[in-house]
Amino acid sequence: MAKRLIDILVSATALIVLSPIYAIVALAICVGMGWPPLFTQTRPGLQGRLFSIYKFRTMTRAVDARGQLLPDDVRLTALGRFLRRTSLDELPELINVLKGDMSLVGPRPLLPEYLAHYTPDEARRHDVRPGLTGLAQISGRNDLGWEERFAIDVWYVDHASLLLDLKIIVQTVLIVLRGKGVSAAGHATMPRFDDERRKGS
Repeated sequence: MAKRLIDILVSATALIVLSPIYAIVALAICVGMGWPPLFTQTRPGLQGRLFSIYKFRTMTRAVDARGQLLPDDVRLTALGRFLRRTSLDELPELINVLKGDMSLVGPRPLLPEYLAHYTPDEARRHDVRPGLTGLAQISGRNDLGWEERFAIDVWYVDHASLLLDLKIIVQTVLIVLRGKGVSAAGHATMPRFDDERRKGS
């Protein structure tokens, strides 16, 4: 209950205080990439229940001759890279925190198709609300391999506390300022979990 109350107070306050930044980022995206500035995507949350996550758009909608979206590294713009490096693209997720879909701290929400690839232990990352930031984000972010990331997520589930959350938030600010671990080596973002698992099998 205390964690949820903190989530509501912090997210509501942040949405008000940061509203000028939201407006500036949205305008920059509309000018550089077109409308809309936000995009939504389905993600699994607490107990695997699906919800719509909100983010600032970082990629164009460029397609090939068949109408298929071009690869991420082609569609990712200079503005998009800046938004990802500074984590400004994640700011709209404060709306999800306020709504109760997410928490300020918890395992990051991933794609719903990954659910079928989790081991029973890895699936326990959904025993808590997903977070705007999490222990894996301060332990290497996207530099981590999937199995290592999931192990960290499960450790957090077993050891979650308000003090640990505070430490994670403070460390997150430092990580964001350094802009480290935004993408995995050799990738514009992060390789897909199922692709990596198949390669290792």
